[in-house]
Amino acid sequence: MNKALNHEEPDRVPVSDFFWESFVKRWRRELNLTESANPYYYYDLDWIVTTPNMDPKIQSFETVREDETEVVVKTGFLTTMRKKFDFPMPEFVSWELDTIEKLEAFEFDDPYDKRRYFEAGDNQIAGVGDGFERNSPAWIETVKKLRPDFPVYGSIIECSECITRMLGQGNSLLWMGMYPEQFGEQINRIGQFYLDCMKAQIKAADGLLDGMVIWGDVAYKQTMLFDPEYWREYFKPWVKAMIDECHKNNLPAIYHGCGNVELIFEDFIEMGLDAYNPLEVKANMDAVELKRKFGNKIGYCGNNNIQVWETGDKELIRKEVLRKLNAAKGGGFIFQSDHSVSSEVSGETYDYIVKLVRKYGKYPLDLQEFDEEM
Repeated sequence: MNKALNHEEPDRVPVSDFFWESFVKRWRRELNLTESANPYYYYDLDWIVTTPNMDPKIQSFETVREDETEVVVKTGFLTTMRKKFDFPMPEFVSWELDTIEKLEAFEFDDPYDKRRYFEAGDNQIAGVGDGFERNSPAWIETVKKLRPDFPVYGSIIECSECITRMLGQGNSLLWMGMYPEQFGEQINRIGQFYLDCMKAQIKAADGLLDGMVIWGDVAYKQTMLFDPEYWREYFKPWVKAMIDECHKNNLPAIYHGCGNVELIFEDFIEMGLDAYNPLEVKANMDAVELKRKFGNKIGYCGNNNIQVWETGDKELIRKEVLRKLNAAKGGGFIFQSDHSVSSEVSGETYDYIVKLVRKYGKYPLDLQEFDEEM
């Protein structure tokens, strides 16, 4: 991982991914594996990400209602969420902080509170997502458990991810338009909170982390969700501060942001980001073309088309996998899907993909008929 992020050619291209729990269940079933089988261990994948408690308020889930098919809870983001157990992702129902005045009056819990890192408990990011989990294990224990077997990355959300979760996308975009400076002050307050959370996380890990993922979505399929100049004024400084803090602690930083970020991609290069993820193909992001344009100014993580994987067509998949490995020439590329592995991907398909990368991702690269000049 470190060699790749340093734009050197290691023995092979690093490979890992983010997996939906519904995919993992299908993968176990279709490959006749045990109930405890884990794709990270089974394939000896090359890195793994962990999430401490990043809730603005440290509190147990408040159950609104629950039955055998779904649960509705209010979380530490003061957000009410509905999780149907048979559906892959939850629904955001409502937000307590539904006016800018309520946001201004809101007080965050201490980012250095030890419960975030050293105690089990409910938290929205770990507990309400693809699956549903109460009383998530203490983050530091998860890090220690994984550390002998993987490069372990911590993670932190930044302003854009927080406002989506705590205020809702509609409120956030509306307030940017109605109260740009007033809302900008609140973005700065949120940015400081999560920068402090990241500092506290690094301190709590006490040398056990190998890197950091910064989560934040500011774009969709076509382009950014809002004016890039507004992003540069209020969001970018906090991302830059997070990257700087990582580097101060000798930790590479990978930014995860969905959608087409072409308008601000060079800003991430300017900030010294080590790699960008997930580079969604459906949003017209292409790691090979980006590598041609920007070379080793930044690393590329992801970009393998999950919609191609979902077809199960081995010829299409082989073409997608081998062509994107061109971006690994000279290092700087981590192989993953262009977001996460969904339940529409069969166990056999993912098994085939990992074997392809292990075979053709060895240096010096031999990409057969899909070799391209870089």
